[in-house]
Amino acid sequence: MKKILITGGAGFIGANLVRTFLQDPQYHVVIVDALTYAGNPSSIQDILSATCQFFQGNIADVDFMDGLFQERAFDYVINCAAETHVDRSITASTTFMESNILGVQVLLECVRKYTVDKFLQVSTDEVYGSLGATGSFCEKSPLKPSSPYSASKASADMLVQAWHRTYGIPINITRCSNNYGPYQFPEKLIPLMILKSLSNEALPVYGDGSNIRDWIHVQDHCDALKCVLEKGRPGRIYNIGGQSERSNLQVVRNILTQLEKPLDLISFVEDRLGHDWRYAIDNGRISDELGWVPQRTFQDGLQNTISWYLENESWWQPLLKTL
Repeated sequence: MKKILITGGAGFIGANLVRTFLQDPQYHVVIVDALTYAGNPSSIQDILSATCQFFQGNIADVDFMDGLFQERAFDYVINCAAETHVDRSITASTTFMESNILGVQVLLECVRKYTVDKFLQVSTDEVYGSLGATGSFCEKSPLKPSSPYSASKASADMLVQAWHRTYGIPINITRCSNNYGPYQFPEKLIPLMILKSLSNEALPVYGDGSNIRDWIHVQDHCDALKCVLEKGRPGRIYNIGGQSERSNLQVVRNILTQLEKPLDLISFVEDRLGHDWRYAIDNGRISDELGWVPQRTFQDGLQNTISWYLENESWWQPLLKTL
């Protein structure tokens, strides 16, 4: 069996990614998560077993990570561990620097020291900054991060590339568009709007709601990550997009319609500082080289996501007090 370390594996993307790899019998999965507010043990408790083990720890803890690498002899490492909420990065940036930059440096040193077959850094399309009304991000687009969050992720990407060039460690970097789906912490747009709709609360929408994102269901993202790990050319960056551009207002209205709630629940609020207007992804490289394309339409994926939150109140109800 191949032993794979998934950091941040109790978070949103990480928990879904762990489940994806456990469907393949060739993998033994080890999860590391610091269990900050967005890391939830209940997202993984039903899948822990002899071939899926969990360790609580911080990727920036040198002694902890070094000991784990020495003991476990990983074949692969996928780094999903990150502080990701833009609003929190604007008001409290220090934790983003510690986790998203220093934590990555610690992981890279462990990968170099213990000779891992591949290190996969899960990044974001936000490192590219903002687009106008036309065009899309490709892997050669310049990095122009707009928030402390995206700046920390861009910094990590450059560290990963530097360790590849200097030390020769085999790496890939993926930059994905906005994810949605099961197990997403309810500070993010789609789960937040679902839960506020269910309780008939006002739905806060930044500015006039015209900001556009390319949405991808988390399972499509996880399938792409597995594809890149197994088939990606070492040193390559791969963009991952859902090819489903929607304005924030369109997304919120869609949620209200599906839940049969009135549109006047929408409440426009002061815009976020440095708010990027539009993101869009060119999937050409991952499609041409690796044969991956998204399998889920936004409408089907959103219906699936709403159903999951309706059926899993026991998962999200305890989280509301942390918002």
